[in-house]
Amino acid sequence: MGKRRKNSAQLAFNILPIDTKATRLAVEDYLEEVRVYRQIGFVRREAAMTPSYEPRLHGNTNAISKPTEQIATWNVSKEQELKRKSELLEMAMSRLKCVQREIIQRSYLDAEGAFDYISCGEMGLSDSTYRREKNEAIGWLAAALRIERFEDEVG
Repeated sequence: MGKRRKNSAQLAFNILPIDTKATRLAVEDYLEEVRVYRQIGFVRREAAMTPSYEPRLHGNTNAISKPTEQIATWNVSKEQELKRKSELLEMAMSRLKCVQREIIQRSYLDAEGAFDYISCGEMGLSDSTYRREKNEAIGWLAAALRIERFEDEVG
């Protein structure tokens, strides 16, 4: 069997080349954020009042500061965002092949984060197969989570 030929519809969607390094970093950041959320939960911000004995001379801006309100709003919105990210990752992970799902789970989502050479030995995969499956899984996750990074073509 030869390589599959790309039809014109597939070529039309590859207008912008994907920056693989930046995409990989974006996926790894996403996975790290979800891993921390799943392991320790959400850490809320709290208001701290520090008295100042120096007078604060304000300008005539008529602007007021509501730090407690801003912190409460941030807490609610950030917790919802992390929960939504975790659910979206779970849906994206369910679409991966079993081997790819296990690789991502071992490499990024487990508490200890096993090294690649240990994981590929335990899974019974060669190094090249392990890396190919990992790269393919990261590519699928980037597309599913809509966090691909494209190269900026200037010139």
